Amino acid sequence: MIPAEATALVLLAAGRSLRFDGASRDKLAEEFLDKPLALHVVVALEAVPFKRRIAVVSGTVVDFAARGYEVVTNPEPARGMARSLCFGIEAAYKAGAQAVIIALADMPRVTAAHIYRLLDYASGPDAVLASSDGVRPRPPALFGRNHFDVLMTLEGDQGAREMIARAHHVITSEAELVDVDTVEDLERLRDLYGLDGDGK
Repeated sequence: MIPAEATALVLLAAGRSLRFDGASRDKLAEEFLDKPLALHVVVALEAVPFKRRIAVVSGTVVDFAARGYEVVTNPEPARGMARSLCFGIEAAYKAGAQAVIIALADMPRVTAAHIYRLLDYASGPDAVLASSDGVRPRPPALFGRNHFDVLMTLEGDQGAREMIARAHHVITSEAELVDVDTVEDLERLRDLYGLDGDGK
C-alpha cells in the first residue's frame, strides 16, 4: 500500500465543458443536492490525510483554496486534459509526493472508501491503478512516482487514458463513478435523488 500521507490528490477542474450547454455555464458551480457540483468530491475526500491537495482550474468560480487546496491555474485548457494533468503532477512532484490520486471535479459520487482501496492496492513507485465498474477503466486513478516524468509529457485531450487502460482495475459501483458531462447528465442525477436544480 501507499499511505495517503505520502500521496497528493490532484483534482482536475479545468475542462472547458464544451458538452455542457455549449460551455456557457460554469458546470462545476451548478447546484447538486446542497452544494456546487465540484464540492461533492471535495467534501467526500476531506478526511483523507493527503500530503497535498491540488486543484487545477480554469474559469470556475468554485473556491477550492478555501477548502485547503493549492490552486494551480491552467491558462491553456484548449490544449486538453493532458495539460491540466501536467500542471497537477508538477505541483505534486515539487511537494515530494510518492504517488498521486487523479480525480475529476465532475464526479460527485466518489467516496473516500474507494480512494482507500486504490491506496491499499498500490504496490510502490511503479503502481498504476484505475477505477472501474467492471467494464470501463476511468478516474479516480493512482500513479506512483516513477510515472511522473511520463505524465508530464502527455499531450492532447486523452490525458493518461492509455496508461489507465493498461492499469490494474479496482472495481466499484457504476453509480459511484458517474460523471457529469452534459446538462442531461446533471438532470438525470437530480431526478435520481428527487431534487430539482435548487436542491428542493
